[in-house]
Amino acid sequence: LLQYPVEHPDKFLKFGMTPSKGVLFYGPPGCGKTLLAKAIANECQANFISIKGPELLTMWFGESEANVREIFDKARQAAPCVLFFDELDSIAKARGGNIGDGGGAADRVINQILTEMDGMSTKKNVFIIGATNRPDIIDPAILRPGRLDQLIYIPLPDEKSRVAILKANLRKSPVAKDVDLDFLAKMTNGFSGADLTEICQRACKLAIRESIESEIRRERERQTNPSAMEVEEDDPVPEIRRDHFEEAMRFARRSVSDNDIRKYEMFAQTLQQSRG
Repeated sequence: LLQYPVEHPDKFLKFGMTPSKGVLFYGPPGCGKTLLAKAIANECQANFISIKGPELLTMWFGESEANVREIFDKARQAAPCVLFFDELDSIAKARGGNIGDGGGAADRVINQILTEMDGMSTKKNVFIIGATNRPDIIDPAILRPGRLDQLIYIPLPDEKSRVAILKANLRKSPVAKDVDLDFLAKMTNGFSGADLTEICQRACKLAIRESIESEIRRERERQTNPSAMEVEEDDPVPEIRRDHFEEAMRFARRSVSDNDIRKYEMFAQTLQQSRG
């Protein structure tokens, strides 16, 4: 359903409905909100423009609003286009509550974003995706019908998804046959995609370090015993082994607590009740 407003805006108009201009992804950090936005653009064969919220903010009066206008202009020129705002909460906090905000710059930025959204016609074929870890502080005006009116909760990956994430991270790496990724996925319940990536990277680094240290030892042996150079030796670390992953798991930590997950689930439940 997400790609329908981009791929089939004419169908919405046919049935007397304005296509949705955007969607808000919310959920714990490191759960693939950015990857999902890219996948949607790819599925729709649309251009993809990504911007982090803080990148739009400057200390100069009026420049932040100009940055917003420029981004929307680029998106219109690149249509069909998916415009992705990461860390939306940094520029779309509820207005009036930005204490210490120099001259209300954050309020002016959100006003400019709303103006740009409302000014976009369906012919422009620009779909906006926002992503946030803090849906509770987003300005309600940006979530009204005709703006980012679809809110989608992106939870922590389930076991099947964790296996897929581990395989994706290791697709270019030589992994020993006794490494059981299904077991690793079972052991990492509650881990985010970013947490799993860190485990894979740590295991890779352990293998790399062992390989380099083995090469250094061999070189020293060759220097002390030149005749040993004539014998061709096997690669001492041809793959990432099970013990590398076991060592990596010793340092593994969840970045999202159970309390954080409960907050997101409560927000999702409250949202569902309020929107019927």
